[in-house]
Parts: sequence; C-alpha cells; structure tokens
Amino acid sequence: MSKMKILVVDDEIDYRETFKMLLEGRNFTVETAESADVALEKMHNEYFPLVLSDVIMPGTDGIDFLIKAKSEILKPFEIILVTGYGNIQTAISAIKNGAFGFFIKSHNPEELIIEIEKARRSVEMKNKLSMYEKQSGDESYLSTSKNLKMNRVIELAKTVACSDSNVLITGESGVGKEIIAKLIHENSTRADMPFVAINCQSFSDNIIESELFGHEKGAFTGAFGKRIGRFEEASGGTIFMDEIGELSQSTQVKMLRVLENRSVERIGSNKSISVNFRLISATNRSITPGIQDFFREDLFYRINTIELNIPPLRKRKEDIEDLIFFFLNCFNKSTKKNISSISPSTMEFLKGYDYPGNIRELKNIIERLVVTSKGGILNMDYSDSFDSKIKSDNSFSKDCGSIDSFIFEGDNIISYSDAKKNFERYYFEKVMEKFDGNITKAADFINLSRRQLFNKITEFGLK
Repeated sequence: MSKMKILVVDDEIDYRETFKMLLEGRNFTVETAESADVALEKMHNEYFPLVLSDVIMPGTDGIDFLIKAKSEILKPFEIILVTGYGNIQTAISAIKNGAFGFFIKSHNPEELIIEIEKARRSVEMKNKLSMYEKQSGDESYLSTSKNLKMNRVIELAKTVACSDSNVLITGESGVGKEIIAKLIHENSTRADMPFVAINCQSFSDNIIESELFGHEKGAFTGAFGKRIGRFEEASGGTIFMDEIGELSQSTQVKMLRVLENRSVERIGSNKSISVNFRLISATNRSITPGIQDFFREDLFYRINTIELNIPPLRKRKEDIEDLIFFFLNCFNKSTKKNISSISPSTMEFLKGYDYPGNIRELKNIIERLVVTSKGGILNMDYSDSFDSKIKSDNSFSKDCGSIDSFIFEGDNIISYSDAKKNFERYYFEKVMEKFDGNITKAADFINLSRRQLFNKITEFGLK
C-alpha cells in the first residue's frame, strides 16, 4: 500500500520542519509550502489527499486558503487547520468552510495523528465513492468480482454469449441471476434486440400461460383484446425465465413444444407464429430429474445445455466492500443525501454479516441505512430496531438454508469441534425461542436436566 502524501503549509520554517519530521516518522510522505499561494500551485500540479495548514499566515490566511482549495481542487482531499491559538470562533469558521479538523500546536501530537488517521479514512471513502459514481444505477457493475469462483462464472457467461445455446442459471435467491442473464444478452449477437424477463413465480397457473403465449380477444373471460406473449415479444432477442421451476406440468408441456417447433399459438387461436429467441432460465432450487419429480426430464435437458451456478454472497466476501460502496453511491443520489463516511463499527458489521438474502439483502440494508443515517455518516446506531433485527438474524447467521454453512468458512472446512459448536449453538438457540426462554419446559422437552440446559445457555451466551 502506498504512503499517503501530506502537504504541510506554514509560513514558519520551524513548524514546517517539525511537522515534516513527526509525520515522516509515522510513515507518511510529506511536502511543505511556505504560503497558501505556493500550496495551491502544488495542489494543482500534484495530488495531496491531506493538507495540514496554519491559520495565521501573511497574505492569504488559512481560512481563505481553505475556501479557495475547496472550490478549485476537484479530487477528494481533506484539510486540517492548525494554529498556535485556541480560538473558538476560528475553529467554528474552519469547520463551516469545510475543514476536516482543527488542531492547536501546543496540544499532544498524538491527537493530531488520530485526526490524520480519521481524515485518511474519509479521503479513501470519498475516492471509492467517486470511482463508483459513474456506475451508479448501472447494474453491469454487479457482474464484476474479486472472487475466483464468481469470476469463472462471469467468464463462462461471456464465452457462452457468443452461441445461441440455452442457459440455466442456478443459485440462491438474491445472488444476481438476472444480472448474469443480462450480461449474456449484452455480449451476444442479440444485444440490440429485446431482453424480456419474466418471473414465473409471480403468476398463477391460469395467468402464466397468457403471459408466455399471449391470447386473442375473447379467448377467456376478461380477454378484452389481443395480447402478444413474452415469447413473441422476445423474438430476435433473449427471454429470461426466472424461477422456471415454478411452472406447472401443463405449462411445461406447452413450453417444450415451443422450444421444439420454435413457434407459439396464442390462447384462443390455432395459428402458429414463428419465434426466434434465446432462452435463459434461472432457479433457486434443484430441478434435477431423479431428485425432483415436479419438473419434466425432457424439458430440463432442453433448458440446461449450459449451467452456471452463482455462489452466495457469504462465499464471496471479498466483494462485499465494493458492493457496499456501489449501493451507497446509488442511494446517495436517489435520496439526495451526502453520506461521505461509514462508521468503523458499521463497516465491520456489514463486512462480517452472512447475508442469507445475498446481494438483494445487502442492497436493502444499505438503502435503509442511507435513509436513517445522519451527519453524513453511515451508522447503524441511528436505526436501533433495524440494527437489533439484523444482529438477531446474524446471531447465528449460518441459518441460511445450507448444511455447508455449518462446516465451511469461505472455501475451507472448519474443525469438527467448531462445526459441532456451530450446530449446538443453533440448536439451543432455536429451542429457547420455541419455549419463549422457559428453561424448565425446554429442558423437559429435549430430555436434558435444567442445569445442563442452563450450562449450554451460558456457554453460548444465549438470552
């Protein structure tokens, strides 16, 4: 990691040299300027994330320098003003005009170092936010990753995009299956044609067929006009069928016929209409023949020419920080708020949480925190009920639908003793929830003595 560059501005050489020695001793790169005008020139020619400036200087003083620098320098930076005199009015003026902090020269230098570290974190966050600004609202950013398995999925998606093969995308709810489907479409020869998405779970059995195949006027009660179905609408482009495992057996039969004949018949018509689309399907549950009997084997092999399995967010934690900043920038814009930093405790929690709802849950959490946070800082403390709910959900966040989550940390299998503790904690937590904290009833139900159960509650820190 490169050293942060600090510009020290002071008309007295003794102070410039003192600050230079102090900061270089703390592993910062330091340059100096004897006046505000020289400092501004240097800032136009070189990037300094942090400036340490005296207040009282001949010519342009520290406050005027602060105002000029904030208006002229476009890259994110912070200024800490320093002075030999503790004047409350000057401090207030400095903060009002955008100074990050205010330091009195006679105070303990450690106080200045602490303030500099805070400023460094602020600048780093502003730089990250500015990186994501151009991607705000652009979901294609979500198809990038630092995770090896996810990158393999992305690369395979781009490779298969060149063909017309049917693709089945699998993964837990909220992992971003539609994002990958759009990535395939946008990298295909069909990119200029429609991308039509439909969630098969959103429609009842008697409505889904009308949605997919269309209908003629009067075909059924309520059919007041002709309707073009999604297969027709997607002709020339791509149709994305999310939660395809929710289709009824009768609809599966009709869909199989469409894939075989490349034509559809609207409900209420016997006229065949040719269609030419690329099918991408998705499901969050197993539809493998032999394991589940609700999905037709012949249709499964039709839609599953190529399968892409998206790992859950808890298995790609190296992506969480980037996603936090991406969504933070999106919601900063949509809510017209200016969140410019994240409290360390909030960032630690967000990076450590397991997200059973995956990227969709992370997005919702960031939106909630942006709306409830104050003072330009993303902070869970401003949303007590939300904070407690999330922490409760995460008290044993491995309750996320997969036995793997009891025995894996990332891609590594944990020790038997740790896996056993994970399960025991989960088991006793659920038992106590079921009996509303009544130890006697719970102990009797699970055939333990009251003391044994109490010892387990104490061991795992349960309420």
